[in-house]
Amino acid sequence: MSANNNNNNNNATQQPQLNFWQIFNMCFGFLGIQFGFALQNANVSRIFQTLGASIDDIPILWIAAPLTGLIVQPIIGYLSDKTWNRLGRRRPYFLIGAVLTTLSLFIMPHSPTLWIAAGMLWIMDASINIAMEPFRAFVGDNLPKSQRTQGYAMQSFFIGIGAVVASAMPYILTNVFDVANTAAAGDIADSVRYSFYFGGAVLFVAVGWTIISTKEYSPEQLAAFHQHDTTDNEATRANTRTSGQYQTGAIIWIAIGAVFTAAIMIQDLDKQLYILSLGILAFGPLQLFCSRKLANTAASEMLPTQQRESFGMLFNVVDDLFHMPKAMRQLAVVQFFAWFALFAMWIYTTAAVTSHHYHSSDVLSQAYNDGADWVGILFASYNGFAAIAAIIIPFLAKAVGIKLTHTINMFLGGLGLISFMFIQDPNQLWIPMIGVGFAWASILSVPYAMLSAALPPKKMGVYLGIFNFFIVIPQLLAASILGLLLKSFFDGEPIYALILGGVSMMISGIAVLFVQQEK
Repeated sequence: MSANNNNNNNNATQQPQLNFWQIFNMCFGFLGIQFGFALQNANVSRIFQTLGASIDDIPILWIAAPLTGLIVQPIIGYLSDKTWNRLGRRRPYFLIGAVLTTLSLFIMPHSPTLWIAAGMLWIMDASINIAMEPFRAFVGDNLPKSQRTQGYAMQSFFIGIGAVVASAMPYILTNVFDVANTAAAGDIADSVRYSFYFGGAVLFVAVGWTIISTKEYSPEQLAAFHQHDTTDNEATRANTRTSGQYQTGAIIWIAIGAVFTAAIMIQDLDKQLYILSLGILAFGPLQLFCSRKLANTAASEMLPTQQRESFGMLFNVVDDLFHMPKAMRQLAVVQFFAWFALFAMWIYTTAAVTSHHYHSSDVLSQAYNDGADWVGILFASYNGFAAIAAIIIPFLAKAVGIKLTHTINMFLGGLGLISFMFIQDPNQLWIPMIGVGFAWASILSVPYAMLSAALPPKKMGVYLGIFNFFIVIPQLLAASILGLLLKSFFDGEPIYALILGGVSMMISGIAVLFVQQEK
């Protein structure tokens, strides 16, 4: 896209459509972001186990991934909504995130101890989120509503391609270039190290290409395009949540969080449950903060946009959370169950395949490392199938409707995860990854396509950041309870985490049928 071509159209109300190569360029950076993200997903559990983590430790060590997303994405969304400088609106955050993520990828495989590796995961995931969040809003900014499905599908395509290569990198290096996939106790294999080096370079180049090849519309142009947009109801929205309501909510959340935390301490329950209890407890003070901001506003008084803006970022993020569009609230349920399933798959597939199919939990054994390499290929395969699915999904949606399309895809993915229990030959595990790939492509595109028309253009970034809560919260829940569930009910066998994930994925497919949307 070129903003220069539209400098004379500030008074236009019709946003120009972009051609294929303009959409290609603006989405190409997602290939690099997903390259880093896929390397993290496929290899971090392996790094943790190599540095001495037990299976029970894996979920809590992974807490960095969802927690940084919970904090970083709404902040970046809010800030990027209000940014405009020589580099643009979203592109400054692309650049910052790309630089930080590249450095993290270079450093991560040199972690000498488990706690350093865990700390690097926090830094790496925060950096990825800085770059990733504005890319979603980028589509909403640069494309008219009629092309947003195409834009999100293009992002899904690059996500699939990037993840295929990234997930398979250790396997390729070992089997094609004869790079060692084993190392001495406490050392990370060379195949993993070199994969992270290559991933850092790819990420920086891909995001850099989007930055230099794509321009952004100015705030004045965007305002002209959306001056009659009915979703931008900021001028008429009443302050339906008062200071008293925030105060009451704060008391309830603090009380529940305190009781839950005390119960964990008194009953000596699994310490991973503190993630949930402290998260509940923390939401109380946030509402008290909002209550104080609204203390001088009458219950029946309208709350103008400028007054809300003057209350600052923290208030606006929390307030917008309570005033989400109806479609967004319904899609939050869909995302919750989908991402619980994905997180279960990401953190437990390596342990499940190596123990259930390769019959080894010894991180120094050849069997374990062969199984871990094969998981990389499986992750590559589902992302490859997702790239294909991204092409098929729009045609399927035209045939049966967008909601039923998502339901079909989620059931394919759920059944695929459950089938890991019953497939004995690890060489056949690529077959269920077909269904997982269709589910993954659908998760990355369909909810965003359904949501985009319901969001106010001025708050595209912050609402997409808030929408990420319903990606992050199920991951926090999974990190908190999956280990406890496996230990309590399934004798610690990680294969059952994939079954729980499959069931959760199918629940997501049912939930989407209840989402109300405009035709």
